[in-house]
Amino acid sequence: MKRDKEIFDLIEKEKHRQLDGIELIASENFVSQQVMDAQGSVLTNKYAEGLPGKRYYGGCEFVDQVEDLARERAKTLFNCEFVNVQPHSGASANSAVALACLKPGDAMLGFDLSHGGHLTHGSSVNYSGILYNANFYGVNRETGRVDYDAMEVTAKKCKPKLIIAGASAYSRDWDYKRMRAIADEVGALLMADISHPSGLIARGLMNDPMEDCHIVTTTTHKTLRGPRGGMIMMGKNFDNPWGLTTGKGTLKNMGMLLNSAVFPGMQGGPLEHVIAAKAVAFGEALTDEYLEYCVQMVKNASTMADEFVARGYKIISGGTDNHCMLIDLRSKGVTGKDADAALGKADITVNKNMVPFDDQPPMISSGIRVGTPAITTRGLKEQDVKVIVDLMDRVITNSESESVIAEVKTKVNEMMSGLPLFAS
Repeated sequence: MKRDKEIFDLIEKEKHRQLDGIELIASENFVSQQVMDAQGSVLTNKYAEGLPGKRYYGGCEFVDQVEDLARERAKTLFNCEFVNVQPHSGASANSAVALACLKPGDAMLGFDLSHGGHLTHGSSVNYSGILYNANFYGVNRETGRVDYDAMEVTAKKCKPKLIIAGASAYSRDWDYKRMRAIADEVGALLMADISHPSGLIARGLMNDPMEDCHIVTTTTHKTLRGPRGGMIMMGKNFDNPWGLTTGKGTLKNMGMLLNSAVFPGMQGGPLEHVIAAKAVAFGEALTDEYLEYCVQMVKNASTMADEFVARGYKIISGGTDNHCMLIDLRSKGVTGKDADAALGKADITVNKNMVPFDDQPPMISSGIRVGTPAITTRGLKEQDVKVIVDLMDRVITNSESESVIAEVKTKVNEMMSGLPLFAS
């Protein structure tokens, strides 16, 4: 068969874009060769609706073993009792939890998207805000940190059936114990979406939600450095005292309910080639080398935040406890959109992002979100981060100067030349 030159030429161009530039999008990372090998394997040919040992198709004896390995490694990595590794994404995992725990019109309480939350936590343009009665908590205007007192007031008022901890653009750790107390007070289930810091949580560098949250969801990329996908976990499986139901009727425990919500509730056949890649990534995350990587990622993020602050930038909440930070550019007179575009021309990739109490629309925004997972995977350390911030500052403060941008691009390409995508 003739090779599809058009597509593979584009893949090659994307490879060089990744190699030549500085990737600072907080939700992106680079996977190892063995993760890519697993994802690009013959497992992509196999249909396997159902769970290991309970498939609707024959010929699943080997993919059953693959999925069992993925589940067992995830249980070890996160010290949890229940895992479903089939969700195609973090959004799919969250929608399955909502299907299992809520009925249309039920109240939920999530982190406001404009303060750093996620679309699936109740945004009006997402299923979570369309199907359910979405209510929100946010950050304190002065501190930039989650306002748990205000959260409690809102929870008592709206009486949610599900409260969601977690964010897409928040640089501080979470008080899961405080949130569980609020959930218990109003009779809600508590879910933690740890998609961003999951790798740091797994290796003990941030607070662990497993003991305090009924359900935990995550993506398998980002800091976890696996293939793009999702996962649902519980520290302990528990009975179904709320009488929650699916199309199959009331199920006796939450694990059965969540499994049913994933399939057949939300999606069809699992992507066993992606699940194999997840299993490989979980195995990597259990190593000492991965722990060293996580420690370095946090050091790099802390250094980056300090360097931005030293140059007069406002970091929401004043710094970071994890791998990322949200930068308010209003004091620099530049919009998030313009900074994103200018940095992109210099081969520094970030994403524009709304900041709390933003006065710009989402497609313009007043901030950018940056993170260190990808550059740390490529082997960069604190001294390199200082250089990166200096280059970014030059572009942001000269965002309309093509000559400055061209100079910075040359330096970026020189800096990244010869570095593999996966150096760890």
